[in-house]
Amino acid sequence: MAQTYRPHGVLAILNTDGKAHPKENSLVAVTAVLGAIAIITSLSTNLHLLSSWTGLAGIFTGAYGQFISATTGERFVLVIALGASAIGFFLGVAHGGLWGGI
Repeated sequence: MAQTYRPHGVLAILNTDGKAHPKENSLVAVTAVLGAIAIITSLSTNLHLLSSWTGLAGIFTGAYGQFISATTGERFVLVIALGASAIGFFLGVAHGGLWGGI
């Protein structure tokens, strides 16, 4: 008898179709971490390099994650993390830019 995949915890929210999506879930996690770093570091004007670069990386990983996402739960978390990455990126650029205001 074949065993079925039953996700637990956060994976139950992301894998609503009952299948494992390791690539998509890792992109969700990376985008969420990059978005959190970008939004938190954008609160300080001295950390504009970190917030702008992590925000830009979060935008690219979130966009690719949206492109290959399989479930609504993945898309929901990706949109929130993508928005946090974009806000962190824009505030980082406003505080000095990607290259330190050169």
